[in-house]
Order: sequence, then C-alpha cells, then structure tokens
Amino acid sequence: MKNIKETKSKKKEFNKGEVFTKIMAGILVILMLGGVCASLIFALI
Repeated sequence: MKNIKETKSKKKEFNKGEVFTKIMAGILVILMLGGVCASLIFALI
C-alpha cells in the first residue's frame, strides 16, 4: 500500500524542466506558424 501512495503523490508533482520545455515548445510552434503565414502572405502579394 505504501508504494501505491508514493507513486500517486509523485504524479501530482510538476517538474520544472517539463513545464519549461512545454512553454518553450509552445512558443516555438507559434513562431513557426507565424513565419509560415508571413511567407505565404509575402509570396501571394
């Protein structure tokens, strides 16, 4: 029973590295989409 409780408590904790990587990945996705949209707009003009 102790092992089950320990694993549940570990899942609730957020790792700072995971949060940082998710935020950076989101920023990179936004930048890539913005670059693609800008290049399409300039190509069509």
